[in-house]
Amino acid sequence: MALIRSILHMAWMLITVIPWGLTLVVISLWVGRTPLWWFAVNWFRLVIWGTRTILGIQVRVSGLENLPQGDTAPAILLSKHQSTLETLLLPTLMPHPLAFVFKRELLRIPFFGWSMARLDMIHIDRESRAAALKHVVAQGKRLLAQGTWIIMFPEGTRMARGQKGTYQTAGSRLAVETGAPVIPIAVSSGKCWPRTGFTKFPGVVDVSIGKPIPSVGREPKELMREVEAWIEAEMRRIDPEAYR
Repeated sequence: MALIRSILHMAWMLITVIPWGLTLVVISLWVGRTPLWWFAVNWFRLVIWGTRTILGIQVRVSGLENLPQGDTAPAILLSKHQSTLETLLLPTLMPHPLAFVFKRELLRIPFFGWSMARLDMIHIDRESRAAALKHVVAQGKRLLAQGTWIIMFPEGTRMARGQKGTYQTAGSRLAVETGAPVIPIAVSSGKCWPRTGFTKFPGVVDVSIGKPIPSVGREPKELMREVEAWIEAEMRRIDPEAYR
Protein backbone atom coordinates (compact mmCIF):
# COMPACT_ATOMS: atom_id res chain seq x y z
CA MET A 1 0.00 0.00 0.00
CA ALA A 2 2.85 2.40 0.83
CA LEU A 3 4.37 1.75 -2.60
CA ILE A 4 1.06 2.45 -4.36
CA ARG A 5 0.65 5.67 -2.39
CA SER A 6 4.19 6.70 -3.30
CA ILE A 7 3.52 6.11 -7.01
CA LEU A 8 0.32 8.16 -6.83
CA HIS A 9 2.10 10.97 -5.01
CA MET A 10 4.91 11.07 -7.56
CA ALA A 11 2.29 11.22 -10.32
CA TRP A 12 0.58 14.07 -8.45
CA MET A 13 3.85 16.02 -8.31
CA LEU A 14 4.60 15.46 -11.99
CA ILE A 15 1.10 16.34 -13.15
CA THR A 16 1.06 19.59 -11.19
CA VAL A 17 4.65 20.77 -11.68
CA ILE A 18 4.44 20.89 -15.48
CA PRO A 19 1.67 23.52 -15.85
CA TRP A 20 2.84 25.36 -12.72
CA GLY A 21 6.46 25.48 -13.87
CA LEU A 22 5.61 26.58 -17.40
CA THR A 23 3.28 29.29 -16.12
CA LEU A 24 5.93 30.54 -13.69
CA VAL A 25 8.56 30.77 -16.42
CA VAL A 26 6.20 32.73 -18.67
CA ILE A 27 4.90 35.19 -16.07
CA SER A 28 8.46 35.77 -14.79
CA LEU A 29 8.92 37.94 -17.88
CA TRP A 30 6.58 40.52 -16.30
CA VAL A 31 6.29 39.67 -12.58
CA GLY A 32 8.87 40.54 -9.89
CA ARG A 33 10.59 38.02 -7.62
CA THR A 34 8.36 38.41 -4.56
CA PRO A 35 4.96 37.77 -6.21
CA LEU A 36 6.63 35.09 -8.31
CA TRP A 37 7.85 33.40 -5.13
CA TRP A 38 4.36 33.29 -3.60
CA PHE A 39 3.04 31.85 -6.85
CA ALA A 40 5.63 29.07 -6.53
CA VAL A 41 4.74 28.52 -2.86
CA ASN A 42 1.19 27.68 -3.91
CA TRP A 43 2.63 24.69 -5.77
CA PHE A 44 4.57 23.68 -2.66
CA ARG A 45 1.28 23.84 -0.72
CA LEU A 46 -0.36 21.66 -3.36
CA VAL A 47 2.41 19.08 -3.00
CA ILE A 48 2.16 19.14 0.81
CA TRP A 49 -1.61 18.65 0.52
CA GLY A 50 -0.87 15.57 -1.58
CA THR A 51 1.73 14.44 0.95
CA ARG A 52 -0.87 14.59 3.71
CA THR A 53 -3.79 13.18 1.71
CA ILE A 54 -2.09 10.58 -0.49
CA LEU A 55 0.91 9.51 1.61
CA GLY A 56 -0.71 9.93 5.02
CA ILE A 57 2.19 12.05 6.31
CA GLN A 58 1.09 14.59 8.92
CA VAL A 59 3.25 17.53 9.94
CA ARG A 60 3.52 18.86 13.50
CA VAL A 61 5.21 22.27 13.76
CA SER A 62 6.48 23.97 16.91
CA GLY A 63 8.37 27.24 17.40
CA LEU A 64 6.75 29.42 14.74
CA GLU A 65 6.66 32.17 17.37
CA ASN A 66 10.49 32.18 17.27
CA LEU A 67 10.61 33.56 13.73
CA PRO A 68 11.68 37.23 13.49
CA GLN A 69 8.80 39.65 13.06
CA GLY A 70 8.59 42.50 10.57
CA ASP A 71 8.79 42.91 6.82
CA THR A 72 12.47 43.89 6.90
CA ALA A 73 13.66 41.54 9.67
CA PRO A 74 16.51 39.40 8.26
CA ALA A 75 17.06 35.72 9.02
CA ILE A 76 19.24 32.83 7.95
CA LEU A 77 17.56 29.45 8.34
CA LEU A 78 19.87 26.49 8.99
CA SER A 79 17.98 23.23 8.87
CA LYS A 80 18.52 19.52 9.33
CA HIS A 81 18.20 17.77 5.97
CA GLN A 82 16.92 14.18 5.82
CA SER A 83 14.74 14.16 2.70
CA THR A 84 13.12 16.20 -0.05
CA LEU A 85 10.15 16.82 2.24
CA GLU A 86 11.65 19.80 4.11
CA THR A 87 12.60 21.43 0.81
CA LEU A 88 8.91 21.38 -0.13
CA LEU A 89 7.53 22.06 3.33
CA LEU A 90 9.58 24.90 4.82
CA PRO A 91 8.60 27.49 2.16
CA THR A 92 4.95 26.98 3.11
CA LEU A 93 5.68 27.80 6.78
CA MET A 94 7.72 30.98 6.38
CA PRO A 95 6.34 34.55 6.26
CA HIS A 96 9.15 35.76 3.98
CA PRO A 97 10.31 34.68 0.53
CA LEU A 98 13.19 32.23 0.76
CA ALA A 99 16.34 31.74 -1.27
CA PHE A 100 17.78 28.24 -1.19
CA VAL A 101 21.49 27.61 -1.62
CA PHE A 102 21.80 24.60 -3.91
CA LYS A 103 24.08 22.92 -6.43
CA ARG A 104 23.88 24.28 -9.95
CA GLU A 105 23.07 20.87 -11.45
CA LEU A 106 19.50 21.09 -10.14
CA LEU A 107 18.75 23.79 -12.70
CA ARG A 108 18.82 21.09 -15.38
CA ILE A 109 15.72 19.34 -14.03
CA PRO A 110 12.87 20.03 -16.49
CA PHE A 111 10.13 22.38 -15.23
CA PHE A 112 11.25 22.32 -11.59
CA GLY A 113 14.81 23.42 -12.35
CA TRP A 114 13.65 25.97 -14.89
CA SER A 115 11.36 27.48 -12.27
CA MET A 116 14.17 27.57 -9.69
CA ALA A 117 16.29 29.47 -12.20
CA ARG A 118 13.64 32.21 -12.44
CA LEU A 119 13.27 32.61 -8.66
CA ASP A 120 16.65 34.26 -8.03
CA MET A 121 18.10 31.57 -5.77
CA ILE A 122 21.77 31.04 -4.90
CA HIS A 123 23.15 28.22 -7.06
CA ILE A 124 26.77 27.24 -6.58
CA ASP A 125 29.52 25.17 -8.16
CA ARG A 126 30.55 22.67 -5.48
CA GLU A 127 33.85 21.92 -7.19
CA SER A 128 35.16 25.37 -6.29
CA ARG A 129 34.47 25.80 -2.57
CA ALA A 130 36.28 29.12 -2.16
CA ALA A 131 34.45 30.70 -5.09
CA ALA A 132 31.17 29.16 -3.90
CA LEU A 133 31.54 30.70 -0.43
CA LYS A 134 32.23 34.15 -1.89
CA HIS A 135 29.19 33.77 -4.14
CA VAL A 136 26.95 32.75 -1.20
CA VAL A 137 28.05 35.77 0.84
CA ALA A 138 27.67 38.26 -2.03
CA GLN A 139 24.28 36.99 -3.17
CA GLY A 140 23.10 36.44 0.39
CA LYS A 141 23.77 40.07 1.31
CA ARG A 142 21.84 41.26 -1.72
CA LEU A 143 18.82 39.04 -1.07
CA LEU A 144 18.69 39.76 2.67
CA ALA A 145 18.60 43.49 1.86
CA GLN A 146 15.51 42.80 -0.26
CA GLY A 147 13.66 41.07 2.60
CA THR A 148 14.39 37.54 1.41
CA TRP A 149 15.47 34.97 3.99
CA ILE A 150 18.31 32.59 3.16
CA ILE A 151 17.86 28.88 3.86
CA MET A 152 20.74 26.43 3.93
CA PHE A 153 21.34 22.82 4.94
CA PRO A 154 24.70 23.06 6.76
CA GLU A 155 25.45 19.32 6.45
CA GLY A 156 25.49 19.87 2.70
CA THR A 157 23.45 16.82 1.76
CA ARG A 158 20.61 14.61 2.97
CA MET A 159 21.53 12.53 6.00
CA ALA A 160 20.07 9.15 6.93
CA ARG A 161 17.76 9.10 9.92
CA GLY A 162 19.76 9.12 13.15
CA GLN A 163 22.99 10.17 11.42
CA LYS A 164 24.97 13.42 11.58
CA GLY A 165 27.14 14.95 8.89
CA THR A 166 29.83 17.60 9.06
CA TYR A 167 28.33 21.02 9.64
CA GLN A 168 29.87 23.49 7.18
CA THR A 169 30.29 27.15 8.12
CA ALA A 170 28.98 28.88 4.97
CA GLY A 171 25.70 29.74 6.69
CA SER A 172 27.31 31.04 9.86
CA ARG A 173 29.85 33.03 7.82
CA LEU A 174 27.00 34.71 5.95
CA ALA A 175 25.28 35.44 9.27
CA VAL A 176 28.41 37.02 10.75
CA GLU A 177 29.01 39.06 7.58
CA THR A 178 25.47 40.45 7.58
CA GLY A 179 24.58 40.48 11.27
CA ALA A 180 21.43 38.47 10.53
CA PRO A 181 20.32 36.05 13.27
CA VAL A 182 20.42 32.31 12.66
CA ILE A 183 17.25 30.26 13.05
CA PRO A 184 18.07 26.57 13.70
CA ILE A 185 15.52 24.02 12.51
CA ALA A 186 15.21 20.33 13.36
CA VAL A 187 13.13 18.09 11.05
CA SER A 188 12.35 14.40 11.57
CA SER A 189 11.34 13.77 7.96
CA GLY A 190 13.52 10.68 7.58
CA LYS A 191 11.14 8.41 9.46
CA CYS A 192 8.41 8.90 6.81
CA TRP A 193 10.31 10.05 3.72
CA PRO A 194 13.69 8.22 3.69
CA ARG A 195 16.80 9.80 2.20
CA THR A 196 17.09 7.00 -0.36
CA GLY A 197 14.48 4.73 -1.85
CA PHE A 198 11.22 5.56 -3.55
CA THR A 199 8.66 4.41 -0.97
CA LYS A 200 7.33 6.84 1.62
CA PHE A 201 5.47 5.83 4.78
CA PRO A 202 2.57 7.35 6.73
CA GLY A 203 3.31 8.93 10.09
CA VAL A 204 4.01 12.23 11.81
CA VAL A 205 6.93 14.48 10.91
CA ASP A 206 7.99 17.02 13.52
CA VAL A 207 9.41 20.41 12.59
CA SER A 208 10.97 22.33 15.50
CA ILE A 209 12.04 25.94 14.97
CA GLY A 210 14.53 27.24 17.50
CA LYS A 211 14.95 30.71 18.94
CA PRO A 212 17.10 33.17 16.94
CA ILE A 213 20.81 32.89 17.65
CA PRO A 214 22.58 36.28 17.43
CA SER A 215 25.51 36.48 15.01
CA VAL A 216 26.93 39.92 15.76
CA GLY A 217 30.47 39.72 17.12
CA ARG A 218 30.62 35.93 16.75
CA GLU A 219 33.15 33.67 15.06
CA PRO A 220 31.63 31.54 12.27
CA LYS A 221 32.97 28.24 13.59
CA GLU A 222 31.85 28.93 17.15
CA LEU A 223 28.42 30.06 15.93
CA MET A 224 28.01 26.92 13.84
CA ARG A 225 28.97 24.74 16.80
CA GLU A 226 26.08 26.30 18.74
CA VAL A 227 23.71 25.71 15.83
CA GLU A 228 24.88 22.11 15.50
CA ALA A 229 24.49 21.45 19.22
CA TRP A 230 20.93 22.76 19.23
CA ILE A 231 19.82 20.90 16.10
CA GLU A 232 21.33 17.56 17.12
CA ALA A 233 19.94 17.77 20.67
CA GLU A 234 16.52 18.69 19.30
CA MET A 235 16.64 15.81 16.82
CA ARG A 236 17.08 13.42 19.73
CA ARG A 237 14.07 14.98 21.43
CA ILE A 238 11.67 14.86 18.47
CA ASP A 239 12.84 11.49 17.10
CA PRO A 240 14.33 9.54 20.04
CA GLU A 241 13.82 6.15 18.35
CA ALA A 242 16.37 7.07 15.66
CA TYR A 243 19.15 7.51 18.24
CA ARG A 244 18.71 4.42 20.40
